[in-house]
Amino acid sequence: MAWKRLGAVLVMAAAALAGCGGSAAHGRQAIVLGVDGMDPGFVERHWSDLPNLARLRDEGGFRRLATTMPPQSPVAWSTFITGLDPVQHGIFDFVHRDPRTMQPFSSLARTVEPRFKIPLGPYVLPLSSARVETLRKGEPFWRMLWNRHIPVSIMHIPNNFPPEEAGEAIAGMGVPDLRGTEGTFTFYTDDPEEAGRDVPGGRIVKVRGKNSRFVLLVEGPPNPLRKDRRFATADLIVEPDPERDVARLTIGGVPAIVRQGEWSEWLRADFPLLGWLAGARGMFRVYAKELHPRLALYITPVNVDPRAPGLPISTPARYSRTVARQIGPFYTQGIAEDTSAYRQGVFSRSEFVRQAALARDDEMKLLGYSLDHFREGFLFFYFSSVDQGSHMLWGKHEGELLEIYRAVDAAIGETARRFPRADLMVMSDHGFNPFERSVNLNTWLWEKGFLALQGPPRGGDEGFADVDWTKTQAYALGLNGLYLNIAGREKQGILRPGAETEAAMRRLAAELVEFRDPADGRQVVETAPATGAAMGPDMIVGYGRGYRGSWETALGAVPRAILEDNTDVWIGDHCINAEDVPGVLLSNRRLRAEHPNLKDLPVTILGMFGTAPGPGMAGRTVF
Repeated sequence: MAWKRLGAVLVMAAAALAGCGGSAAHGRQAIVLGVDGMDPGFVERHWSDLPNLARLRDEGGFRRLATTMPPQSPVAWSTFITGLDPVQHGIFDFVHRDPRTMQPFSSLARTVEPRFKIPLGPYVLPLSSARVETLRKGEPFWRMLWNRHIPVSIMHIPNNFPPEEAGEAIAGMGVPDLRGTEGTFTFYTDDPEEAGRDVPGGRIVKVRGKNSRFVLLVEGPPNPLRKDRRFATADLIVEPDPERDVARLTIGGVPAIVRQGEWSEWLRADFPLLGWLAGARGMFRVYAKELHPRLALYITPVNVDPRAPGLPISTPARYSRTVARQIGPFYTQGIAEDTSAYRQGVFSRSEFVRQAALARDDEMKLLGYSLDHFREGFLFFYFSSVDQGSHMLWGKHEGELLEIYRAVDAAIGETARRFPRADLMVMSDHGFNPFERSVNLNTWLWEKGFLALQGPPRGGDEGFADVDWTKTQAYALGLNGLYLNIAGREKQGILRPGAETEAAMRRLAAELVEFRDPADGRQVVETAPATGAAMGPDMIVGYGRGYRGSWETALGAVPRAILEDNTDVWIGDHCINAEDVPGVLLSNRRLRAEHPNLKDLPVTILGMFGTAPGPGMAGRTVF
């Protein structure tokens, strides 16, 4: 691959010297800034507070941007990347299921283990390397540009892990922490009233100090060289000062100082896998929530260290090292804002906002690097902070959310100022709505006779443990997915493919759109289209405004109640009917399309450089 990339660079350089080589040869610049979750209604309420967005509106135009069904980030960004509908690129949710085992799995990427291994005591030694591969189908539009020798830089775009080997890229949403999860925080405390336990998105760990000294066991990756896959660990020594609200942190012999109520810098951690012969490197930050009289210490998920990445987070592989040398270490975890710590009560709202600001600061450093090194061709840069902030602040904390929008607006203004001749586009994948009521869809399916249980619904998060598959016609998994229990596909399918399955889908669709909330008569589900997907869900549930599939439904559970008030601090969402949560589109070029669609954008970008759309891309240019 290195020789191929070198060859591409030489060809591009030769073309530039010869005065040929397409649009990039005469210095064309196109920049797309992707703002996850930017909502058109919110923007319209705050034009005066967002002067750079308002300037783009006046220069080229502002439109609502139709999104995918379902309007989930991995689905929508996959459509933006490929120009294909979900049935073509194969991504319908964060979670899909294996019909042979009925077990959920991440839809974004998978790890392919080495085929041959040698057992050695408690260890197992691979004879080849594991690899990570994306589950998204379709060719990214920027690869089509790269193939025409147009420089491309893709920063943090979701669902590009591992990143396509085209141009320069750092992967975004989909990059796990070192545990292999979307993000697992750890909260260490010696509070006698606190119980050690695993919680969604994190771990609460009870600790004891000795002589004002704590040795905290930081868990890194599950050891792939051990038969039991035990987590590799590193010792973090914490020594609070007995007289001042400050502590010394030491890991790997390297000390750092942190004050109560403050954050440490990034701390490097080495996790031995096979003594001194093999190891994995990660990094984390520490928040000293309390040092006296009790210890309460939060540690971020252990991130892949961009200075020594153990996972393929950039292309070329050395690119993350090059960037980190100039701007320092940065969050590499795909979703860096820790909403889980806020939801579990480890963070207050103000502490969540501060942690999210740290992630945004890293994002802004990456943007600065990208702008400093952009000369010609195509640059894409992604902002996550509006989306994650909206989930936790929507509708109740507008002022704090506006500050996040303002920060992104300032970054947009800086980009426009530095590249006044560039074609500049700002877009989002979806908007937002309040999340007021949780829908336990499997419980509704049970009540309607589509799903059978071995007993009454009992709650919990056991997934499909109580389902009687020999009598079940349909089941829900993921935030919007509905599946038929089809013979020959599911492990114990009962519906015959063809007329019987189609009849069941029609009955389901009819009953879903008649689903009303007994509390006030509101329509719970607005639409339930069939997908035609071979492996994804058979139907997509388009919830009405204010409703969303419950967290339990996402994992296949069957709680007792069908509808429940949302009492979580996660108060905003977008996993509903796509027509209710359009994204935004702004540009410094005149927008001619009155009703643009997300899949129009890759076609438009290719057209800027005189490149024809790829197979299956059905979008139209917006200019």
